[in-house]
Amino acid sequence: HNALDQDMYLCISDEMYLKRLIVGGYERVYEIYKVFRNEGIDHDHNPEFTMLEAQMAYTDYREGMDLIEEVFESAAQQLHGSTNVQYQGTTLSFARPWKRMTMIESIVHALSVNPLEWRTLSQAKTEAAQLLPTGRVRDTLGTLTSIGEIIALVFEECVEATLQQPTIIYDYPTEVSPLAKKCPEDSRFTQRFEYFVMGSELGNNYTELNDPEDLQKRFIEEKKREKAGFQEAHQTDRDYLEAIEHGFPPTCGLAIGIDRMAMMLTNAASIKEVIFFPTLKFPGTNRSESPTNISE
Repeated sequence: HNALDQDMYLCISDEMYLKRLIVGGYERVYEIYKVFRNEGIDHDHNPEFTMLEAQMAYTDYREGMDLIEEVFESAAQQLHGSTNVQYQGTTLSFARPWKRMTMIESIVHALSVNPLEWRTLSQAKTEAAQLLPTGRVRDTLGTLTSIGEIIALVFEECVEATLQQPTIIYDYPTEVSPLAKKCPEDSRFTQRFEYFVMGSELGNNYTELNDPEDLQKRFIEEKKREKAGFQEAHQTDRDYLEAIEHGFPPTCGLAIGIDRMAMMLTNAASIKEVIFFPTLKFPGTNRSESPTNISE
């Protein structure tokens, strides 16, 4: 930024700032905004996309699940006059209640394997290798340092695609949920849920971690994951940590990927169909060229 003479970065999420508002006394906040993430491009990924993010004080992820179901049911009803929506030859039912499973239950249901029986990291890697596809995904196992990370990888690669009808998956491993509050009945898992339609994740949500000491430990663990090769490790936000120390009430965070929601409700096969100017590669370019350097 020229006037301030400092580097600035594109926003991957405004979650940390909405939480600062909760600390400041705003009990219900939301924003619809543009997000930029350095991820791949395919039928449901675009580097720039639209997100709705909300924070609700004095509630938890159970109420968040109910609200997400209500939003989608209402949107389908208003758009189509029915909670049944046709999508690429499949009839989707957005009527409440949706199917809900813990991550462990979903793996048991889809693969007949119970990750809770994995007692050591080496056992988890050995059994996961038999489930995961060969190639890059299986190689990822070498960078993982906890059973929780392996459980999440198995779910993402082997279970997500099977979730066709609107489904809520909850209680994610603590190791992959650095900002979510732990489940009181089992500290290996957190009060986090994601919801899926046609094998695509439409939003990440959880009861917010409001214990500053626990949060600091999670940031330290994220640094270890980063050193092990995990490029998407959450960076330490010391200003946010200081805000939490001032007092953060029990809060549920919600998110909706607006573009993917629009896809499901308008029968769009690709995210490019619901974005006016999707990101495209300039013809004939590579990473070292800019469009202005291309000869006629």
